[in-house]
Amino acid sequence: MSRALVLGWFALVAVAVAGLAAACGGDPGYNEDELILATTTSLNDSGLLDQLVPIFEAEEEITVKIIAVGTGAALRMGADGNADVLLTHAPASEQMLVDTGDVTSRTLIAYNDFVIVGPLDDPAGVAGMTDVSAALGQIAAAGAAFASRGDDSGTHKKELSLWSDAGLSPSTKSNGWYLDVGQGMSATLTVANQRAAYSLTDRGTYLALSSDLEDLTPLVEGDPKLLNFYSVMEVEGGKGRINTVASRAFSAFLIRDDIQAMIGEYLLEQYGRPLFIPAAGDTEAAISARGGAPN
Repeated sequence: MSRALVLGWFALVAVAVAGLAAACGGDPGYNEDELILATTTSLNDSGLLDQLVPIFEAEEEITVKIIAVGTGAALRMGADGNADVLLTHAPASEQMLVDTGDVTSRTLIAYNDFVIVGPLDDPAGVAGMTDVSAALGQIAAAGAAFASRGDDSGTHKKELSLWSDAGLSPSTKSNGWYLDVGQGMSATLTVANQRAAYSLTDRGTYLALSSDLEDLTPLVEGDPKLLNFYSVMEVEGGKGRINTVASRAFSAFLIRDDIQAMIGEYLLEQYGRPLFIPAAGDTEAAISARGGAPN
């Protein structure tokens, strides 16, 4: 037998062995030891994941790699197959990934609300207002500084929709009072605190960071438009080496009764109110109809 034939025969055997190994579970098609979680900077800044992820890692004997970015970037990671599971808070944008098949599930796990925080002297006079459109109109009319995340995050998307609802579209080019920070929630609140500016923030992140934000206080809250929903989504397995097994396990973990209880109790004693309200089995429509009251 010629050398070429021998080498060809060995190559065929190698391919067959590799295929048999894969069929027998030798190569699952993804990294079994790691789950890549793309999530929001606001959720990461709240500290909740620091409580929950180690429990999941210990139970599943897996390492969770957390990539905290704006929701827009997290959703793009999912669409591009660069994350296994997503934990974000932009319902309309999330539904687009469901509709395109980029994710195989979207499960509501918790909610809280957004608030408009601002300087203690409240130059726009919005303290106590519950109509967010009217409050934003007063801030704009007063030319009071407003710090925007400007980073295509879930919070930024919400802010833009609220300005639109108020019939306004401020920009740094046309409004000197509008500050485009281009960073996460923590950095944006720091800028607002330093510049005596208003800002939109999720309540959880604000409370978690409030000890460092002495010159900011919640001023506008209670409008149903300010509800903030968090969902977990499993990235479609055909996008590459997606750890579908671990992503399914993580989704199931987050809606488990004991974990839902932990979400509801997180920093409750410290702040006297929940940073997050558990929402497994609930719907956004039902929560909105209740005005955000727990079920």
